[in-house]
Amino acid sequence: MNRLTGSDGAPALAILGPQATRLVKELDLVFAGWGVAAGAEEISAPPLFPVTDLEKFDVYTNFPQLAWVAGSLDLTDDQFKPVEGRFGPGAVTEARYGLPHATCYGAYLFHEGAEVADDTLVTLVNRCFRNEDHYGGLRRLASFQMREIVALGSHQHTQQVLARSTERIQAFAAALGIELAKVPAGDPFFRNDNGRALLQKLSPVKYEFQYGDLAIASVNTHRNFFGERCGIRLESGEHAYTSCVAFGLERWLAVLTEHFDADLDAALAAVRAAADPS
Repeated sequence: MNRLTGSDGAPALAILGPQATRLVKELDLVFAGWGVAAGAEEISAPPLFPVTDLEKFDVYTNFPQLAWVAGSLDLTDDQFKPVEGRFGPGAVTEARYGLPHATCYGAYLFHEGAEVADDTLVTLVNRCFRNEDHYGGLRRLASFQMREIVALGSHQHTQQVLARSTERIQAFAAALGIELAKVPAGDPFFRNDNGRALLQKLSPVKYEFQYGDLAIASVNTHRNFFGERCGIRLESGEHAYTSCVAFGLERWLAVLTEHFDADLDAALAAVRAAADPS
């Protein structure tokens, strides 16, 4: 059993029970393993970044409605005391840190100003945060875990990673008996870049894998957007291209809970079997 909580009774946050935790950890091992098997190195990122870092990616221009920011409490005039379960606007000092809504930002900031090989690959998992207009338990949370496999390097390399990952996602879902639809979707990073926005219209840069109306994984190509914003270059001097594969772990949990009629032990056994078909 899981416990949902949130401000004003909204089911915005989940405390996972033992069975759900085991299943989520197993899913994360599977997805991370795909990256490691392809040559990825794992890195670890913090759950929040300076606003100046996230601002480089147009986070606050493209999706201000999703953003969460953090500041310390103003300790004057007893403003450190919450009133009716909340702090008022004047109780918080300048918000200099932002909570990311995607995991891959840590990969680009880690390589900022660096030169990378044409076939660089990393994987990482992090907490992501989204200020949604509504919440729906494990299907839509304010804070959730996202595992990503991130490719940096040549354009060919970034596309090969997406192609291999697409095959693995589809094969894994089929082995679990889950039907996923691959659906083109919009990409937030290019909204304020007319050239890339045009390319997106000509050729979709983001595909979601949907179970019904719920996206549980995606493959994303960014061309050299992050390479330019973070000054990441190839040996040739060209800005690096990037792509990423993302897995929403709680959303996978929601789907497997439904598919296996809440028998999480059966779901765990199925995940292990699907990950090792031999």
